[in-house]
Amino acid sequence: MPPASEKAPSRAVSITPAGALGAIADAAESGSGLPALARTLESAIDASVVLIDASGAVLAMACASPRDESALMEAGRGTRCLELRVADTVVGELRLRARSEPPDPGVLRLITSLLALELARSSGPERASDAAAESFLGDLAARGATDRANIVARAAELGADLTAGASVLVIRARPLSPQAGNWRTRVTAACRRGARPFSDTLLVGAVELALDGGREPRSPAHVLELLALLPTPDAQVAERAAAGAETELAGVEGFGTAIGRSRPTPDPADLHRAISEALLAANVAEARGARSLSFEDTGSYRLLLPAMSDDPSELWSFHDETVAPLSAYDEQYETELLRTLETYLDSDGSVARAAERLFTHRHTIRYRLDRVRELTGLDVNESEGRERLGLGLKAMRVLGIAPPGGPATERGTEAGRVPTGAKRR
Repeated sequence: MPPASEKAPSRAVSITPAGALGAIADAAESGSGLPALARTLESAIDASVVLIDASGAVLAMACASPRDESALMEAGRGTRCLELRVADTVVGELRLRARSEPPDPGVLRLITSLLALELARSSGPERASDAAAESFLGDLAARGATDRANIVARAAELGADLTAGASVLVIRARPLSPQAGNWRTRVTAACRRGARPFSDTLLVGAVELALDGGREPRSPAHVLELLALLPTPDAQVAERAAAGAETELAGVEGFGTAIGRSRPTPDPADLHRAISEALLAANVAEARGARSLSFEDTGSYRLLLPAMSDDPSELWSFHDETVAPLSAYDEQYETELLRTLETYLDSDGSVARAAERLFTHRHTIRYRLDRVRELTGLDVNESEGRERLGLGLKAMRVLGIAPPGGPATERGTEAGRVPTGAKRR
């Protein structure tokens, strides 16, 4: 065994702050990419490091051991998590686990600033491409692009061939709880990851799918609505892409999601209609509590597509004349008139079945239906009243109007009620 004076030196390196910054700057200037930059950073500050973008995707990693890698990925004990910012925009995160003395705070601040600038620079072309795709999709949705040749040419510039046709997905995400960081970027990235394997020229963008009619924007600020254009006339490919996006979104906790899928359209000039089909399917899916739905599976709602696409003001008027007073009443008094009406109609007008499904007493159902008649002037005991109220509910769903609700009415909570006859403990 060698004497103590001849023992191998520890892995810790002695490097000056100027040397650390110089090595990192050299790696950035070489243009060798983020992985090489991460390896240089690991050596320069003697720490395992991970670079993550704003969507939560790992861009580069340099770790001394699997244990360090696991700790960094889980942000476990001993891990420092540092935001990478350019002005007021968070562009990513640096996670590190020091193996010797932690880097000097001043040096670390300079390092994170340099990393943020490099990350923003390297992702610039991708962001420009995303912005161009979003602009194109926005023009399609607003019918600002209707000429076939122009649509095909603009899509070709983005790497998508629409000459054989295309399909459309509308993907909606509603946060169910306060979200930290840039949640819209995380959700968009998850949709891309899920759908990309089935269409490598997929175009995705956040688009305001507004309906005319003089109302407030259809998509509130806290809701993300994505438009995905798949350059394929194959309905099965579109179905698999929707399923892939659904699977990835299920892994992003804290969101209610709905995906609507259009029929394939062979003519790019008809893409605005495909967008309307996907939007209608997403609205109906959300109203039914389904995660995904195709336009073909929306049933009688398909008959309302022309009204939604061409003159939604008529649907708005019908909604106002029928179920709008119930929505306002529920919002003000935290009642469940809309939910009771919908359940009653879905139960073929049976008070007993509606009471069983809502876990409440039949007298309560009758009382609520009396309030429906008082507020709307429509009686569910009369065929015309049932028909008008049923169509009013359909108009509400087609227009994407979310009924009043909160945590007590979220999917799976059953409003905290105990089924009638359940044993109490």
